[in-house]
Amino acid sequence: MSRALIKEDLEKISCLMNDELSEGQIKSVERMGGLTNHTYKVTLASEKVYVVRLPGKGTEELINRADEMISTKLACEIGIDAPMLSFKKDGTKITEYIENAETMSSETMKEKDIICKAAAVLKKLHDSGVNTGVAFEVFQMAENYEKIIKNNQIDMYDDYPEIKEIVFQMKKRIDSYGKADLVPCHNDPLCENWILGKEEKLYLIDWEYAGMNDGMWDLADVSIEASYETMHDELLLKEYLGKEPTERERERFVANKVYLDFLWTLWGKTRVPYDGQQMEDYAFERYERLKKTLKYFE
Repeated sequence: MSRALIKEDLEKISCLMNDELSEGQIKSVERMGGLTNHTYKVTLASEKVYVVRLPGKGTEELINRADEMISTKLACEIGIDAPMLSFKKDGTKITEYIENAETMSSETMKEKDIICKAAAVLKKLHDSGVNTGVAFEVFQMAENYEKIIKNNQIDMYDDYPEIKEIVFQMKKRIDSYGKADLVPCHNDPLCENWILGKEEKLYLIDWEYAGMNDGMWDLADVSIEASYETMHDELLLKEYLGKEPTERERERFVANKVYLDFLWTLWGKTRVPYDGQQMEDYAFERYERLKKTLKYFE
């Protein structure tokens, strides 16, 4: 991040904290992780600590912030995310800082206790009985991303039309088993969005892509992002389902891995004009894994 951009962010944070909280001077500001947004840990002179998220450039093309706010409020209400203090129309957000926060990694997400806690958090979300009214239409989103890629004249893979056709053939097979129930989903539960706080409570943060979807998507996403092996997948599914998974449940789980890499490959491509080679590499990794996972259905 350039010095000019850092200065611009600091000025925004200062104004935001004064306008929204009026709790005194800022003592320190520390940059946190994130691919597209600018997120900061802000400590005030009073020693109170908050997290401020400033939306990244170009996210307005991809994120409906009003929809994100609905899902964020739900997560806070059922106690699986940190309390939210402010959410502005452009996506600028202030939340309470999670004490003793430990951001999860692919290694910590493989721990048995964490897998069980993650399954419980997702189960609580999916069983909340709330219809957020926010659609997460995977293949409609994919179509929109394709339009952005075309409009921005971003190079696409030579074999993409062929791979896309195979994905749709697989989807037709899975859909023939019956449509999955749509439930509130996070839709992007990568390792960095899981935070272990005090008393070993596991939180799920950042609801930009949340919406009504097949709950199996969230489970498949955890598996992909944490590089789970079969034993981890089986534990996650068993804890979530409360029983041994059936073959069709396993098949739907793997199908969602395909859908995930298909969608996020395209998303990564849309980010290339803004984030350069980093996103080009991200998209390619997703695309290569997508093709490997498709072999499961062959």
